Amino acid sequence: MTATQSLLVVLLAPLFSAVVIGLFLRRFGQLAAYISVATSGVIFLAAVHAVWTAGGEIVHDSWLWLSFGAFDVSMGVFLDDVSATMMLMVTFVGFLIHVFSLGYMAKDASLARYFGGLSIFMCSMLGIVLADNLVMIFVFWELVGFSSYMLIGHYMTKPAAAAAQKKAFIVNRIGDLGFVVGIAYAYWHFGTTDLEVMGALVGADPNLIHAGIAALLMCGFIGKSAQFPLHVWLPDAMAGPTPVSALIHAATMVAAGGYFLIRIVYLFPPEVLSIIVWLGVFGAVYAGFCAYARRDIKQVLAYSTLSQLGYIGAAFGLGYPGIALFHLITHAFFKALLFLGAGSVIHGCHHEQDIFKLGGLWRKMPVTALTFLIGILALCGVYGFSGYYSKDAILIAGGMTNVPVAVLLTFGALLTAGYMGRLFWIVFLGKPNSEAAAHAKESPLVMVVPLVLLALLSIAGGWLGYWPEVLGATIKADKAELIQMTGYDAMYLRVALLGTLAWIIGLGGSFFFYGRGASEDRLEKIAAPLYSFINQRLWFDETYDFYVLKVQQRFADLLSLLDVFLIKGVLVRGSAGLVGLVGMCARSLHVGSIHGYVYWFLAGMLLLWAVAAGIFG
Repeated sequence: MTATQSLLVVLLAPLFSAVVIGLFLRRFGQLAAYISVATSGVIFLAAVHAVWTAGGEIVHDSWLWLSFGAFDVSMGVFLDDVSATMMLMVTFVGFLIHVFSLGYMAKDASLARYFGGLSIFMCSMLGIVLADNLVMIFVFWELVGFSSYMLIGHYMTKPAAAAAQKKAFIVNRIGDLGFVVGIAYAYWHFGTTDLEVMGALVGADPNLIHAGIAALLMCGFIGKSAQFPLHVWLPDAMAGPTPVSALIHAATMVAAGGYFLIRIVYLFPPEVLSIIVWLGVFGAVYAGFCAYARRDIKQVLAYSTLSQLGYIGAAFGLGYPGIALFHLITHAFFKALLFLGAGSVIHGCHHEQDIFKLGGLWRKMPVTALTFLIGILALCGVYGFSGYYSKDAILIAGGMTNVPVAVLLTFGALLTAGYMGRLFWIVFLGKPNSEAAAHAKESPLVMVVPLVLLALLSIAGGWLGYWPEVLGATIKADKAELIQMTGYDAMYLRVALLGTLAWIIGLGGSFFFYGRGASEDRLEKIAAPLYSFINQRLWFDETYDFYVLKVQQRFADLLSLLDVFLIKGVLVRGSAGLVGLVGMCARSLHVGSIHGYVYWFLAGMLLLWAVAAGIFG
């Protein structure tokens, strides 16, 4: 089997799985689950085979899909070191989450719908990863949005889930509007949407770089990767099943925006990169504060995801797409671990998600607790764990090129350690704070094994930068560029010192402030105004609600009034009424009465006489 054939298996197998489940297995949930899980295992093996067969060479094949005059739309696969790295991560993490779902969703009444949705998502996400042109990316981009909508609202009887899926879908459409306009602009500007061809054109003539195109395409990243000001959908998306949160809203889909930027890095001028940097910095710090007022275990992790997406965006904006990719991959490992760990806690505690109603789970769920701790240490950037290698690389890049960015991101790391310490000490230490926690038990093996494997990756994932060229060429290039810069050694020591102080102060401070197994939030009790301010999250949701209800809705009502009375009433029905009136008058001329004809004849003669008199004097 050639590399291209393996890539087609990766792309089409989950689509086939979704079709089979949707058409034939809607009432056979267990069978649908096993088919979906088996398919996810097959595509991971096919991905490994494709990378192995390619042997470090670029694989690019495409086929004509649609033709509109001179505009051809193709479907193709493009494999280089960036897409190979992303593909292996998506398929392997996706496989582990599929396996975990067998235990977590075992008693769900809509098992077939759930696993069918996972298969659709895997096809859509891998379509983005392997796409060779912007149009194909957009097609799968929208399919990812659809599958996310479906999976967020899996618990469709819950109003919160229904509201969350609509919010996620609508907010992402705002970003996608700019994205699709950017694609059209790129085609007009370059005469193609093929990624490789556009890269070659820009390489031959850098003057082809256009800030407008880059800014419009950036809108897709802002929506999908939940960047300011379209970040509001991600925390609410936690209403879906926890494995969905791990797969879509931590490891893969929200990372698709960052991955997309890395694919088209050659299109970005410095001014647009600067915007991306500060969007990322804002997200990293803002989300860090918001997490301190969250009681739901999944929402704490959701704001952590927002923060880490900010680090990825900042790394890209600083001009280091390889380091952004590096953190994207390591983040996928430890954040998938943390979300699945949260799922294990929720499963073991009878779906209790309030951290202040948990506590004492270290003894009752030791494997979950240990693997969760490993995920936290990786997220906090503790030496030897995967997050240390990628996060510190971002901080070094900031220190070498933009010191304020590095300072703020280091502060964000301190916040991260603080709220993740808060989460761990409250949930796993102390005594149980509810009956659910008191009767908790370790999750079954089908859920524990993925946790252990992801914990190992949360340690070893940092070695990605030292893997063979086929997996890490872009990453190694950015690291080599940093190392060769003057002052790198001194900056490395500063970042290592400050990074270590950040996680020590954050974890230690949260331990002494919140205590072990706390049943109430000490921050809310001691500093109620500060807690209330943080809890409001800068009033973004309230501002959007006000805009929608008080501004947009009233403008829509005005347009509706104009539509009903002016367009429908005057222009449409008015013109129809005028025609009807003329017709009625015309019909009155043909009533079949000789007297009527005489009267009309006389009236016509008088009218002609009046007109003639007016003309001739």
